[in-house]
Amino acid sequence: MAGLGLAVLFLASWAPVAERLLTPFETRYPALLHVPQRMPFVAVVVLGGGWQPDAPVSSVSKLSESSAIRLMEGIRLWRQVAELPLIVSGASRNAAIAPVAQGYAQAAQSLGVPEAQLQVLDWPTDTGQEAQAVSQLLGKGASIILVTSASHMPRAMRHFQAAGLSPIAAPTHYLTQFNSPNSVRYWVPSASHLHKTERAVYEALGNLMVNIEH
Repeated sequence: MAGLGLAVLFLASWAPVAERLLTPFETRYPALLHVPQRMPFVAVVVLGGGWQPDAPVSSVSKLSESSAIRLMEGIRLWRQVAELPLIVSGASRNAAIAPVAQGYAQAAQSLGVPEAQLQVLDWPTDTGQEAQAVSQLLGKGASIILVTSASHMPRAMRHFQAAGLSPIAAPTHYLTQFNSPNSVRYWVPSASHLHKTERAVYEALGNLMVNIEH
């Protein structure tokens, strides 16, 4: 059993296995380089992640890596359609931690997004609730640009479609695809590769729950 456990740990933290598990999630939807001009979008929506609200750093630095990248991508796309609102969402299950949506709003304003263009949904604690909150705010059938991590995008799209919205995917924060197998680092087991396996398992389980949640 100990040997089996070590073998599983080795494989889970080895790039050829980790990337093979996570890549199908991250490649389900292509990156959105430019906002389609002829589609009637009503908002850019950035889904929540993590942050450290009490850290003695700037508003942008308080965001976790995934949250910061999601927000940067959301702002990049929003600047192409700046007449639309930028909706930021997300709360914590821990009432002692301020909602990340508030952190998004602070960081977005520091990066030049006018407060009047921001809409903050600071009560949803998971993707399903975020989809319902956006649907209630914009109405069924609303076309939106949906920004979240690439591995999370397939599950997020299912939630938002089930909520009656018409999202176009804008994935970001890629963990796979850009690592060269020609480097030694690629073949050495590491915690970063183990994290990819963890994300793949997490998203696989999350996708199984979508039908139950709706």
